[in-house]
Amino acid sequence: MKIDSDLNKQIVSLFQDHQSKISSDFAAINKTVEENISEWSRQNGGGGKTIILSGDKIEKAAINFSIIHDNIIPSSSQAKALDLKKGDEFIASGLSVISHPSNPKAPTSHMNGRIFIIHNKKEIKKWWIGGGFDLTPYVPYKTDAELWHKGAKDFLNKFNKTYYSKFAKNCDEYFYLPHRDERRGIGGIFFDNFKHKNITSSLSLLANMFETYLTSYKKIINRRLNSKFSTDEKEFQLYRRGRYVEFNLLFDRGTKFGIESGGRTDSILASLPQNVAWPGKLTSKQISMNKKLNDFLSNDWHA
Repeated sequence: MKIDSDLNKQIVSLFQDHQSKISSDFAAINKTVEENISEWSRQNGGGGKTIILSGDKIEKAAINFSIIHDNIIPSSSQAKALDLKKGDEFIASGLSVISHPSNPKAPTSHMNGRIFIIHNKKEIKKWWIGGGFDLTPYVPYKTDAELWHKGAKDFLNKFNKTYYSKFAKNCDEYFYLPHRDERRGIGGIFFDNFKHKNITSSLSLLANMFETYLTSYKKIINRRLNSKFSTDEKEFQLYRRGRYVEFNLLFDRGTKFGIESGGRTDSILASLPQNVAWPGKLTSKQISMNKKLNDFLSNDWHA
């Protein structure tokens, strides 16, 4: 199979079209919103577009598209064991999304989808896709967790009924903070170095994943964004956002790949929350909230 202009256009169109749809829908959730768009290019090849939204309902959302190509693979990549031969190049392209709502009763969400191709003189030698989505609540709601996982299972069952259980398990294992002995959230799905039939079918799986993520997340946050909350709950949200920062900076493969591949640093770190706190001491109420949340996160929420 050859890497040609039509395939390049298909990949770019897939990610850019969903970037536009997700950013538009997120912006519409807010009554007031500021949009910051940055288009960037990479010295060794490629570039991208970053959209950052700041609003009254979604405090910060970052929707990133990137495509890079090079003949040196970053050490963090899943392809690092594949030595590129003379004349080989790789293409890595993807879409990543993060949403940090202002209301602590509305969960943070994360989603990304990507494709990696190694080719030589336009002939494809290796390729795979990766991605997934996960949910990070601060105030636990059983109905939200059930909706999130049901959406993931329903869409994956259209492709293969074995995928959901594998991907859900991967997600639980990946989004884990070993230094805290905690899960980051209630999970979802995660896969890497994966093929579904051929490239066209695999890109279709990613497109369905983007649509499922947006549909499920909008249903959940629309339930919660106008809920009343206490000062303790708001301060607890800022504290637990710290877990998100810790994971992204210490363990996230995408962050490492982006930095090591010479991507735009501000775009790579745009997923971090605008406001976060590491208080020296929690209130008794917040200690109780933390225990309740960790007990909730430790449940098996698989559909």
